[in-house]
Amino acid sequence: MRIGVMTSGGDCPGLNAVIRALVRKTEKVHGGTVIGFRDAWRGVLEDDFEVLDIERCRGILPRGGTILGTSRVQPYQFEDGVTRVAEAMRRHSLDGFIVIGGDGSLGAARDLMADGIACIGVPKTIDNDISATELTFGFDTAVHVATSAIDRLHTTAEAHDRVMVVEVMGRNTGHIAVRAGLAGGATLTLIPEVPFQIEQICEALTRRHNGNKFASILVVAEGAQPAAGSMSAAKYEVDRFGHERLGGIGQVLASEIEGRTGLETRVTTLGYIQRGGTPTAFDRILATRFGVAAADAAAEGDWGKMVALQSDNICRVELDAAVSHPKTVDLDFYEQVVSPFFAG
Repeated sequence: MRIGVMTSGGDCPGLNAVIRALVRKTEKVHGGTVIGFRDAWRGVLEDDFEVLDIERCRGILPRGGTILGTSRVQPYQFEDGVTRVAEAMRRHSLDGFIVIGGDGSLGAARDLMADGIACIGVPKTIDNDISATELTFGFDTAVHVATSAIDRLHTTAEAHDRVMVVEVMGRNTGHIAVRAGLAGGATLTLIPEVPFQIEQICEALTRRHNGNKFASILVVAEGAQPAAGSMSAAKYEVDRFGHERLGGIGQVLASEIEGRTGLETRVTTLGYIQRGGTPTAFDRILATRFGVAAADAAAEGDWGKMVALQSDNICRVELDAAVSHPKTVDLDFYEQVVSPFFAG
């Protein structure tokens, strides 16, 4: 068995743990070889690769980032992209590819299957928004980082009677914001799934601070948007891959709050710090389980699948089911567990 592996899309804590587990299981149990392609599909298209073995993967389990590098390049961005991928398969005598990536990367893997390129997906995103898996590795690390930041901001907010706005990642879903906000005791948590009313937020904060010296922490996902007519939405640039470069809703929100209430309001944007550094123990274990499962699926020739976590068991699901729609925040959970703490 000879398989190619790549890490595609944004980086994420736990990528190296997947690579390590995939290589160890393939080499020691299945007697196969793993070819690592640098910077995702760019490495496949340009034949930039290295042979991965157990010795190469020693010590990478706790490391953040990815030893293979990553990019958002996809074969379908090029007229001859699929042909070049097929040529790479023949050149390296590959049975198929293990694609470690998010919804965009897994969507490309699904389309490549239809074009005769064998792929298996491993779900990777700190946003935890991939369907058919209960959790993705990297998410736990991101929540821990965000919660730690909120804990630290409480003390300075209390000292100055300030409103602190903490902007966290979450393009289309608010999983990080909801859990970090709940764990960190946030006053308000705003997510993309529920447009917010700036008037209600300002009224709640005014009541909370009226005659009292309180700290107020607002956690906002980067993709959160105001309700129509509530206030001006943040404007974003679009990158060369067609993705909006989110970031800035926290500053817009802080300006509105301070202008409407007179409360001193400051912003902390966590940004890429949520993606970097050492993965938590949970993420290392989940990533390892995914890597082992991907090696087994390739050995069995079960292509076109994504490995997933369901009821604490690793299973395989169709790639199409995994990318058919994003996994959004459970609104019952948001309303019943998170909302009761608003402005309390």
